[in-house]
Order: sequence, then C-alpha cells, then structure tokens
Amino acid sequence: MLTDYVSPPLLCGIILIGALALFISDKVRHDLIALSALFACLATGLVKFGDALKGFADPAVITVAAVLVVGRALELTGVAGWVARSVIPEKAGFTARLTMLLIGACFLSAFMNHIAALVIMMPLATELARQSKKQVGTVLMPLSFATMIGGMTTLIATPPNMILSSFREKALGAPFGFFTMTPVGLAVCVVGLTYLILLGWRLLPHRKGNEMTADSPWRVLELPLDARKVLVREDISRQLRQSRTRILGLLRRNKTIKWPKNNRVQSGDRLLLISRSLPAEIRETIDFLRGKETAEPGHVTARLMVPHNSPLIGETHDAVKSHSNGGLEVVAAGPRAATLRCALSVVPIQSGDQLFISGPPDDIARFAANERLIELDRRDSIPVNLRTAIQTVAIFAAAILLVIFTDVPPSLSFLGAAALIAALRLIPKEEVYSSIDWSILVLLAAMIPVGGSFETSGAADFIAKTVGGVMTGFPLPLAIAAMCALTLCLTILLNNVATAVIMGPLAIQLAQLLHVQPDAMLLAVLVGTSCDFLTPIGHQNNLLIMGPGGYRFSDYSRVGALMSLLVIATTAVVLSLQYG
Repeated sequence: MLTDYVSPPLLCGIILIGALALFISDKVRHDLIALSALFACLATGLVKFGDALKGFADPAVITVAAVLVVGRALELTGVAGWVARSVIPEKAGFTARLTMLLIGACFLSAFMNHIAALVIMMPLATELARQSKKQVGTVLMPLSFATMIGGMTTLIATPPNMILSSFREKALGAPFGFFTMTPVGLAVCVVGLTYLILLGWRLLPHRKGNEMTADSPWRVLELPLDARKVLVREDISRQLRQSRTRILGLLRRNKTIKWPKNNRVQSGDRLLLISRSLPAEIRETIDFLRGKETAEPGHVTARLMVPHNSPLIGETHDAVKSHSNGGLEVVAAGPRAATLRCALSVVPIQSGDQLFISGPPDDIARFAANERLIELDRRDSIPVNLRTAIQTVAIFAAAILLVIFTDVPPSLSFLGAAALIAALRLIPKEEVYSSIDWSILVLLAAMIPVGGSFETSGAADFIAKTVGGVMTGFPLPLAIAAMCALTLCLTILLNNVATAVIMGPLAIQLAQLLHVQPDAMLLAVLVGTSCDFLTPIGHQNNLLIMGPGGYRFSDYSRVGALMSLLVIATTAVVLSLQYG
C-alpha cells in the first residue's frame, strides 16, 4: 500500500486538495468527483475495501432520501402554497407583505427542500413586486437568502445538518435532536430577516432592462404564414416593428431556410420571431399570417422557468404537450432559443430556460408542480386535495414527533413515513423515486468514507492542531466566529455537502483541543454551510434567481457581505451563551 511509503495525512491532503480543485472548477459533476476521491482513497489504502460502500448505508443518506420523498409529497398536495398565500396579506404595504413572504419562506425551508420552498414562494414574490411597482429583482434575492437561513432551524432541513448529526453520533455516541440547532437557527433567522426587510433589498441596484420588470419579457415564437400572398421580407419587418417584433428566420419542415427569391412561401411555412408582444397582439397588427386563431375559453399563458432538477431537461419543447396528454402547449420560448434559430419543436430544454405555456390554469399549476417548474408570471397554485393533504401532513407530523419524543432514529422514522405515503398512493408512483436527487445521494455516500479517512489518517488532527495553535487563547465567541467564517468561505466554493463532510471531523477535533463543547463547533459549521450569500454559484437557489432577477455576480456580495457578518456575529453570541 502507498501508505507504507508516504505519510497518510499527506496522501489524504493531496486527495482532498485535488477534489476541492475539481469542485471549485465546476467542470466535472460533483458526484463523479466524490466517487473519484473515494477510489483514490481505496487505491492508496486510506479507505479499506470493506468500508468503501458503508456510506450508502449511512443513516444520513437514508434520511435525506426519505425526507426528499416526504417533502415532494407535501409539495404536490398544494397545502404548502396555500399556507404561504394565506399568511401574506393582499392589501398591506410592501414592507408588511415582504416580511410575511420571507417568514413563510423560512418556515417552509425548515421542513422541505430549499428549491421546493423557492418554487412555491417565487410566484408570490413576483406578484408582490408587480403590485408594489418594484422590480422583481428587489424581492428575489431576499427570498433566496430567506430559504437558506430557514434551513438552519431543524435537523431535516438540509443534508449537511444530517451529515453533521451523523458525525456527532460517531464521535459522541448520540446524534443531534430534531430541534438542537433551533435556538441558534432561530436567532440567525430573526437577525437575517430583519436585515433583509429593513436594509437588504434597498442595497440592490435599480437597473432598467431587467427581464422581470413590468415590461413584457422577450419571447421566441412561431407563427404560420399565409401561402396565398406574396410576402416581401422588408414589408413584413416594417409591420412587425410596430409590435416590437423582429424576424429570426423562415421555417420549413422545422428547418431554417433562406427567404424565397420570388417572395412566395409554401403551405406550412412559419416565421420564427422574437418579440415582447403576445401572439394575439402581433396578429392584430399584421395581415400576412394564416388564419386568426382565437384563444380557448378559460385558457391562460404562464411563463415558467426550468430549474436544474426538472424532468423536462434534455427533452424538446414538444414534450410539454405529450407530458400533459395534449392539454398544454408551448406557445413561445425564452431568449436562449433566439440564438439557435431553429424550430422550437426540436430545441432541447436546458436548465434556466423559460417556457410560455398555454392551457387551463389548474392544469398549468399541476404540470408545473409535477415537472418542477418555477412559475414567474402567474399566481395560480396547485389545487389543494384536502384528503390527500390531511393524510400527508399527518404522516409527516407523526414522523417528526417520533424523532422528538422517542428513541426512533430519523432514518427509520422518515423512511417509514415515505413508505406509508407511497403505499397509500399519496404521491404518484412515478414521483417516488424521481423526487430523490440521486446525484446528492451519491455525493453524500461517496464523501462519507472520504471524510472518515480525513479523520483516521491523522489529517484532521494535524490541521486541528495547526488551527488550534493559532486559536489558543481565543475567547469562545471569537473561536466560534472563526469556525463559522472558515466554513462559510469554504462553502462559497464547494457544494455544502462536501463542506460539511470536511469540516465536521475538523470541528470535533478542534473542540477537543480548545476544550470547548463539540456541539458549539459543530453548530458553527452547520450555520456556515447554509451561508452562501456572496456568490450566485454557492447555492442552487442563488443560481436559479440570477436570470429572472437580472442580477450581476457582484450584486450578491453587495447584499450578502453584511448579512454574512451579521450571521457570524449572531452565531458566535448565541452559541457562546448556550455552551459557554
């Protein structure tokens, strides 16, 4: 074994630094990086063959999978959206409504996936901005930050919380309780929300040209031409300019062709256009289109955004019609389609794309929930199925109560809840496994043995002694602040799961060296893994709102820098009072 010739701490350090470099580059899938690091540890003897797959059986991995299923079932009932809409007063002022919006986001993210909480609250945020005559970017960043800090308040809120709980169980013999992190998490929520409501949103720049302002968004659409007429491109372009529309190309059998020299088009030819106007508005101003289609009674058009975990990614725009059994159709696409200049039916859907979908409001709401799409321009919600909602909420609450008041571990409690929800058909059968983010599970399961090697090789002890030498003599609040800040800096660059795996053993070792309560350091790490306020790449929710909010990279640090300092200071004060 290589460990016979090279120091194990040095080998572990090389592997972790290589993994960190790949994580930061963002050029390789995170789950593949974790598996590569695991195999590197196996090849060098840092991880025994018998321990390589133990991460897949770790209670933290099972709990994450089960909570994702239960949270998805809760999301599909529509009850979370109903609660969110109920607590936001429609006739109150902007500050009052923003306050309730952010509190609602915090509450939802304490019990369900961060992205799901954002998906539920985002239409309410855009409606709030529109009614208050403000840019949507004014509320989206505070909303994203609110979903993050809500994840600090319960054991099941984020995967890092459960990973750190698993480390605590191995080191101290018992995991975190369901509400162990609630005192510090709640304090951070109060301070963070107060900052966001009173000052944070005011620090955002007011830019014109934001995609989500009151002005209509750019959309790419196709309209059929009247083959009976002689159509001169210059004449058509002149008419289209009246409706803020320009030609991208002429489509024939889904391919872009040159304009006919005789100005004659064939039956079935279509214009590919980019416009800020709706198709009906374009038709009213021009006379060269085939027919005058009328909207179906009761149909609406909604603008939706495709997040990174949508099942539609990789499929063409025609998949919307097939997935909805013909009830819905894409009538326009977002600006990215303009660069491709081909028929929408053959354009593959990517993360961040915008889809303009037409159909009955309830059908669009259900489709958006099933395909994990974020509604940007409508406030329609999933119709609440009262029977399903009551049963799902009851099962979820029972699982939480079992964890709080009995010795049943969270992995068994929530796995049982997920199984019962599936058995009672409270979640569509195809959603049971598709609701699980398998890349996160693989990342978790692979990094757990790697994190174990960080401790068993002596690397964690070496770093802890080095850092501990610097921190010796620090008062407890300063030591906690330093641990939280270090974690925060690392989680800006890495996936928060990888950060928790690396920082968990280090926190325990450092606590022993400094003779402080291990929970104080572990909870400082827990808070730090949720503080991705400085860049759009540190957290998926920040990345999701970047396009719709019209943000630049520097906007995040403009709002997030002071919030990060407030969170670190609050964490240091609360944990030092609690464990001092």
